Amino acid sequence: MDKMRDIALLVGRVLLALMFVSAGWSKIGGYAGTQGYMEAMGVPGMLLPLVILLELGGGLAILAGVLTRSVSLLLAGFCVLAALLFHYQPADQMQMIMFMKNISIAGGFLVLAAAGPGAFSVDGKLGKCW
Repeated sequence: MDKMRDIALLVGRVLLALMFVSAGWSKIGGYAGTQGYMEAMGVPGMLLPLVILLELGGGLAILAGVLTRSVSLLLAGFCVLAALLFHYQPADQMQMIMFMKNISIAGGFLVLAAAGPGAFSVDGKLGKCW
């Protein structure tokens, strides 16, 4: 049963990480457009490097299982904040779907924070539980 749990945690980490690494990478490639979108939504464009760091760095940390619990909590908060700032538009069904997607991903990160990274992770190999 523990092996199945560890495999599920690994697959879950990979799936969560893929989204964040690809999102961070695409923001580098489309820097000006992303910065403009952020500013149009009332978020200072100068925060974009921090967003890229959170998405790329956080995604890679989750993928490797490094500081998993702490990074999961950070990314859960990031997802909720992004949902509220960019997607909470009750009159727009597509934006509300994106809102619920972000909230759901935050829930996945909270589960990961509670469960830990599993054995197939750097944290697991080092016996760390942060």
